[in-house]
Amino acid sequence: MFGAQGKAVHQCDRGWAPVFLDREQSISLMSVGFLLEKPDEAVVWRGPKKNALIKQFVSDVAWGELDYLVVDTPPGTSDEHMAAIEALRAYQPLGALVVTTPQAVSVGDVRRELTFCRKTGLRVMGVVENMSGFTCPHCTECTSVFSRGGGEELARLAGVPFLGSVPLDPELMRSLEEGHDFIREFPGSPTFTALISIAQKILDVTPACLP
Repeated sequence: MFGAQGKAVHQCDRGWAPVFLDREQSISLMSVGFLLEKPDEAVVWRGPKKNALIKQFVSDVAWGELDYLVVDTPPGTSDEHMAAIEALRAYQPLGALVVTTPQAVSVGDVRRELTFCRKTGLRVMGVVENMSGFTCPHCTECTSVFSRGGGEELARLAGVPFLGSVPLDPELMRSLEEGHDFIREFPGSPTFTALISIAQKILDVTPACLP
């Protein structure tokens, strides 16, 4: 999504130097994908090795001064999620952003994610409903392909903020797959409006950490 394929992680005097996306080093990344010899190589590791790497990504990467550290995790309540929370606990993480799709099966899974956050003492910043309708690339009309409103109902029942809905947008999908900047290239898209609104709500409740 960031067009960072083929980038390499290097050692520095403070540990691993992350991959920077621009000369200003305003966005930096760290991923196990950068450590693989072949991009299609599968990562077949047992829990202890994966958990140790997660801790390394937090403590042994020379992140420098950050406004925000975003940890993207797959769905679930696995050992990896516990390892990430434990590694970050000393830094007082701001909270979790929970994403669901409108279907009942997805909402049910994410409901368990909310329970996981409560049990681990992780604040839930809010819920986002992804794939909420389909935006026509010609007329920008949004049609509900799946059911609608599951994320908002989940947030209401859980007593957490509902941050907004993001529709399926062919231009967004293309931008993600080709590494383009959707925000700059499609400012007139309804999806742009949705993403900016959600981002602003998150920033309003999570001020950047001071160095």
